[in-house]
Formats: sequence, C-alpha cells, structure tokens
Amino acid sequence: MDRDGLLKSIAETGYNVGFGAKKHFATYDIVEKAPGWIGFISTAVGIFALVFDALSTKVPSATLTVMGVCALYISFYDGKKNLYDEAGVKITRLFNDLRDLYRSVQSGTDLDVARGELKAIEGGYYQSCISKQILFSDWYAHYKFFAQHQIEWVNEQKKFKWTDKVPVSFRIFLLLVTVGLIAAAVYLWRGDAITNWLCRS
Repeated sequence: MDRDGLLKSIAETGYNVGFGAKKHFATYDIVEKAPGWIGFISTAVGIFALVFDALSTKVPSATLTVMGVCALYISFYDGKKNLYDEAGVKITRLFNDLRDLYRSVQSGTDLDVARGELKAIEGGYYQSCISKQILFSDWYAHYKFFAQHQIEWVNEQKKFKWTDKVPVSFRIFLLLVTVGLIAAAVYLWRGDAITNWLCRS
C-alpha cells in the first residue's frame, strides 16, 4: 500500500471510529435526557389540559401513553448508560490518534510503522465498541458527527455529500411523513368540499 492508499485507509477508519464514538454518545444522551423531556412534556400537557379541553381528547392522551412506553423502553438502558459514555470517550481518543497518524503520514513518516499503528488503533476500536445501541441513536449520531466533530481531515479523503450526512432511514421517514400530511390534507379538504356541496344541495 502506497502513501495515498494509506491516507485513504486512515480516513475511512477515522470515519468509522468517529461515527462510532458519536453513536455511543448519542445513546448516552438519549438515555440521560429523554426521560426528563418526556416527563416535562407530559406534565405540561396535563396542566394545560385543565384549561384547554382539546388536550383532554383521545389523541393527546394516546400520544402521552406512547411517550410513557418510550420512557419505559429507554429505562432499560439506564443501568448501563455510563458504559456508553466511557466507551465514547475511549473511541474519541482513538479518533484523535488517527488524526495525528494521518498528519504524520502526510509529513512523510515511515509507512510500515504507520500501518502497524493503524492496525493497533483498529483493534482498540473493536474492543471498545458496545454493539447494542438505542433506537434513533444512528440519526442523532449523524448530527453529532457532521455538525459537532472536527472532521476536515476525514473529508479530505471522503469528500462527504449531503447524502452521507442524512441517513437513508431518516429520508424515508421524512418522505412518509410528507405523504401522510398531504394525504390527510386532501382527505380533510375533500371532506369539507363534500360537506359544502351537500349543504348547498
């Protein structure tokens, strides 16, 4: 493997390691913060339901019930949340080591030594990873990696596009939501149109 090939390999590993670190932090953040937000929203809706009758109907009640189930699901990770934080810190250090290795290869370091360091870092990454991650951590990790991480050196090789930055599953989700909203609007409009036509008749 020549210098350019090694730089590309380091950048590819850097993407995997950096994204992996952010995915662990995403799981930790969701487990740490989401129950508080769910509790706050549920309490706020309950208080406003005393004033606005619309919030006492079936849809808001069902929504709050679903949020309660989500909080129960999140609680399964609570006992291990610190493990995700610790793993994220370890993997971030490996990401920084890869950045330094990338720069040293650019500066002309011995390629055989650099390859050995790359293999060692990859091994440390695989040992530090936790395979089970919470739902939606992948979406959140994309945001954390591309918006909060210093990834310019990875981008030198990967040349990220917007399709890399927005998960396919999130794009499909947005498409389904858009289609659902359009269908609901058409259904309501047609219902109103039919009602008005019947009233005129």
